[in-house]
Amino acid sequence: MTPMMSPTLLTRGRLRTPRAAAVAGILFSGLLIAAFLLFLSAVPRDSLEHGTWLVAGLDRVVLAINLMPFAGVAFLWFIGVVRDRLAEAEDRLFATVFLGSGLLFLVLMFVATAVFGAIVIVHAAHPEALRDSPAFAFARAFAYTLVNVYAIRMAGVFMLVTSTIALRTAFVARWLAVPGFAMGLFLLFASPWVDWSFIVFPVWALLISVYLLITSLAREADGRRKTTGDP
Repeated sequence: MTPMMSPTLLTRGRLRTPRAAAVAGILFSGLLIAAFLLFLSAVPRDSLEHGTWLVAGLDRVVLAINLMPFAGVAFLWFIGVVRDRLAEAEDRLFATVFLGSGLLFLVLMFVATAVFGAIVIVHAAHPEALRDSPAFAFARAFAYTLVNVYAIRMAGVFMLVTSTIALRTAFVARWLAVPGFAMGLFLLFASPWVDWSFIVFPVWALLISVYLLITSLAREADGRRKTTGDP
């Protein structure tokens, strides 16, 4: 009988280390913060505004629209590497909510960004017809509701579940769960009344990612010292 061949590994060990999650998380945080700042600096928070940003802030909105897909890819990579690091310690219940809330957040952000992209395309073709039209008001309110009612709360759920997993498995320091719980509850219940509240999510992801990077580099340095016998 022909011996069974061992399964081929799809990822190298280097891609499975905490550093991969750290790099992906830092990229995600930087790109998402940049996109949010561009949107918030160009588009008024009022969902019923009359589209003045289509003249004054159009370039910033277009740049933010083009940054969002890359932020999404980095976020998917961050989720994947964190799940890989948990491995057998991953609980099915929390893993389902962790993955589901992260994917829902990403889908809602992509849909809202696509709505803004559609507004920009229609404005470029019919600049005078779009502004002050019912279609523009509907699209603007739709995107606002997606982001500020649904996506931001999915981000809060993602933070709460990740903090709970951190307490149960210690894949990061357990003290990081405390700000995670506080920020997650803030996004769930208080974010609609606080301007710029969405920045909390990428800042939290940046905190987790920097911690993973620092601990990964420290462990590698400690391993090299033990190998070479240096003090």
